[in-house]
Amino acid sequence: MSAEAISTPPSERAQQLLRVLIQRYIREGQPVGSRTLSKDSGLDLSPATIRNVMSDLEELGLVSAPHTSAGRVPTPLGYRLFVDTLVRYRQPTSDDIDLLRSQINRKINNAGALVASVSNLLSEFTHLAGVVTIPRGQHAALRQIEFLPLSENRILAIIVINDREVQNRILQTDREYSVSELQQAANFINEHYAGSEMLQVRRRIVSDLEDTRLSMNQAMRDIIEVAQTVMEKATNPAGEFVLAGETNLMNFAELSDVDTLRRLFEAFSRKRLMLDLLDRSINADGVQVFIGAESGYGILDDCSVVTAPYELDDGTIGVLGVIGPTRMAYDRVVPIVDITARLLRTAMSS
Repeated sequence: MSAEAISTPPSERAQQLLRVLIQRYIREGQPVGSRTLSKDSGLDLSPATIRNVMSDLEELGLVSAPHTSAGRVPTPLGYRLFVDTLVRYRQPTSDDIDLLRSQINRKINNAGALVASVSNLLSEFTHLAGVVTIPRGQHAALRQIEFLPLSENRILAIIVINDREVQNRILQTDREYSVSELQQAANFINEHYAGSEMLQVRRRIVSDLEDTRLSMNQAMRDIIEVAQTVMEKATNPAGEFVLAGETNLMNFAELSDVDTLRRLFEAFSRKRLMLDLLDRSINADGVQVFIGAESGYGILDDCSVVTAPYELDDGTIGVLGVIGPTRMAYDRVVPIVDITARLLRTAMSS
């Protein structure tokens, strides 16, 4: 729901009081009373006048009054109006930006490791849960493969993808292979398939092994068949997103009871749910904020999700963001998500 869904926009005075109420509630997590609003707002209004304004805001669905308190708390619709029109965003300091940039630009030669690093950074900077998807549609071209013998019939496969990403895989084989046999198999793959898309490599290996079955010795065929399975795993990472800092959510009273945390962590573990939610931001222009039920998942009704897409020169794309309670510091979180997406885009395109 957007702020435009409000039937009658509140007056400027009411908006000022709503802003003060939400800022106070975000900081302290307690219902905000008329006396506090009178003191914090800087408006020369009597407590009675403020109570009347609060009643009007309650009728509009922007605040509610918990049964145990005379104070008010924001509703998801109130947060929506706040995020869309009332919040005063605080840009990260130059020191924060420099720190983010230096961490993101570290020499990490694996896209999955870079994504994990950024997820942790988002969590550290916002004190919420950080999430980053591995770029969708990433082109994966084989540059080189090497095999090294290990003990107990195992082989270490070292795969270089796209000139910058290195993946190491352990292969379990039926027998021990010599260094020369492994080198011969690696030379064959590098000579015939280097520079090709990994998907094409896997398809071509199957047909080429059939064509060369008579001229290729059994050892080479066995090694290359195992390598074909390894390259399939290299282009299909097990996790399409990385989540970090989930335990930060335990610091918020509204999310800290055992049942709520259990349901939240179950939601985080449901890969399809998380990817569906993040994919809704894949073509967005900048930061998106999903407040409460706007996520479309009841299990996240007490949470907000702030996301931003990042894209690369070759058209691949991903999403990053944070997950926290609806009572999050939007003024700081939204700019951090925005600048992190921009820095990650630059880092992965360089």
